[in-house]
Amino acid sequence: MRKPSCDIKLDKNIKNKGVWSKQEDQKLIDYINKHGEVCWSTLPQAAGLLRCGKSCRLRWMNYLRPDLKRGNFGEDEEDLIVKLHALLGNRWSLIAGRLPGRTDNEVKNFWNSHIRKKLIRKGIDPNNHSVNHKIPPLQNQIMFNSLKYFGLKDISKNQTTKTHVDNDDKVSNATSIECDNDDILDLNLELSL
Repeated sequence: MRKPSCDIKLDKNIKNKGVWSKQEDQKLIDYINKHGEVCWSTLPQAAGLLRCGKSCRLRWMNYLRPDLKRGNFGEDEEDLIVKLHALLGNRWSLIAGRLPGRTDNEVKNFWNSHIRKKLIRKGIDPNNHSVNHKIPPLQNQIMFNSLKYFGLKDISKNQTTKTHVDNDDKVSNATSIECDNDDILDLNLELSL
């Protein structure tokens, strides 16, 4: 049976947790430069670190490796992430493997914080990368009211009235506007002029 990476019962008082110090970073760098990436569960004791093997591995892989690329993502990297996400989905380690010096966690965070929102603003569904033609109902109503006001389109033939009876036996009429995708495209073109 394999020994746990951090034996909490025995080593609870002697393991460091939290932020790594510069001295700990330097010990880990020196040891790996001298011996290479060896068994991570034995590395902390051999290097003189009061950390568990998993903590050492994550610190090395995500922060201390000399080939890591830090800083903002370039436009070419962003385009490649979008294309690879369309092909591979959320397989961040495979996507990061195509971006030299980037970690899978860094790529995932960049996708969720920047690229995903950028695609949504452009009207592209970030899950399947298809163009989203749906306009939310409130925007739909506002746009067609403004079109009617400016006389750009006669929409009276597309209006329907529905009667609704709620639990309190109150009757209300609702007017909705039905349109197809061509009307939406025409609307976008007319509003952009």
